[in-house]
Amino acid sequence: MRTDLRTPRVFNPLVREGPSEQELEWLEILDRELHKVWALGRNLILVWTAKGRGMEVLVIPHYTISEHAATAADDVEAAGQSALGLKPRSFIEEVIANPKQVTKEGLGSLSKMTGYDPVEIELPFVPEMDLHPDLIESVVQRYSISYVDDRAVALFDIVGFSLYSPLEQVTQLNSLSYSVNSAYSKMLSKKIDISFARTTTGDGYYVWNRDRSVQANVNLYHFMHLVLADNALARAKSSHNTTPLLRACFHMGGHYEFYQSEGLSPTVYSYIVGDVTIELARMIDRALPGQILVGDFDAPMPDRASLHAQRINAVDFIERTQSTLSSLEGLTLSGDHITDIKCYLTGEKRDDDFAIKRYSIADKHGRSRNVYNAKVNIYRKNAEPVFLGVQESDLGDFRREDEEFV
Repeated sequence: MRTDLRTPRVFNPLVREGPSEQELEWLEILDRELHKVWALGRNLILVWTAKGRGMEVLVIPHYTISEHAATAADDVEAAGQSALGLKPRSFIEEVIANPKQVTKEGLGSLSKMTGYDPVEIELPFVPEMDLHPDLIESVVQRYSISYVDDRAVALFDIVGFSLYSPLEQVTQLNSLSYSVNSAYSKMLSKKIDISFARTTTGDGYYVWNRDRSVQANVNLYHFMHLVLADNALARAKSSHNTTPLLRACFHMGGHYEFYQSEGLSPTVYSYIVGDVTIELARMIDRALPGQILVGDFDAPMPDRASLHAQRINAVDFIERTQSTLSSLEGLTLSGDHITDIKCYLTGEKRDDDFAIKRYSIADKHGRSRNVYNAKVNIYRKNAEPVFLGVQESDLGDFRREDEEFV
């Protein structure tokens, strides 16, 4: 019988009141104490557990992560069940893929595996009782590294960015940033539950939702087309080269999340790197100006209502985005109310039915992946509709290796 050494987690839809003044003070104290053991970025905090008026943390040099992963890779099949009761590629990958809080027994087990003793930190409060574990986790994560198996990520890319002058590049990045903030504000105004994060690519942004539920992923897709719509309307009114021409991709996959050092402290904003960002980069390289590509994913997504996860593929996912658009009714774009939105994957009519097309594209390394061409049509009450994406009939210059109906 296996033993699960993780601390049980309550399903958290990321909806809670902001921390009180007292909690903020305690969080600052906790941050200072963790900063000491972080040692200017030499170390990272692997896991923690509460201990009276304080906590114990397992601190290891950051480079040992890859060393442990490489060593364990040779013994994965022989290892069987891991200390935390799962079957990961290696125990270290399992640890960073789970919450940082573990039981006392879990901390001891991981201490033996890594060869490092726990560090005890004294605090003026009782963790868990005085300060919610989720708040503690949010601070610990800044000094750690995490892995997420399946997360939805959107990529916005400015077409021809390197061809513009430095001043034009700054102007276009500011314009894109404004569109992102504007879309975020619109969703908040409708009380749509979101917890977005973003990181720059230099000529665009990766944007993701910290929540991983079906509803959160759908909201991210809606967020993406609101950004594109705001940008399209701005382009129609702007002068030469002040508003960027965008292309966008949406995909699901695994990634690592970490905080880089900035001066003597970790950054406030996280960075992501992994399979999903690699796939998005390959997809965007083949996307036409103005095009929206959706990756061919099939991933588990937890449902807030049932508290169970279900596998959803790209085609089913886009159908869900269409069925949830009522939450966006009443939003305004350039002062005009949205009356209807159509989200769909393109294809052709076949035998009195509509068949979606799936495309195979290859990158410069010869690796292939499947994608879908997406369209979004936004209709407004007293204004012309906004058409986002590229129509099927205009894909002549879209480089693909093969195509098929699904």
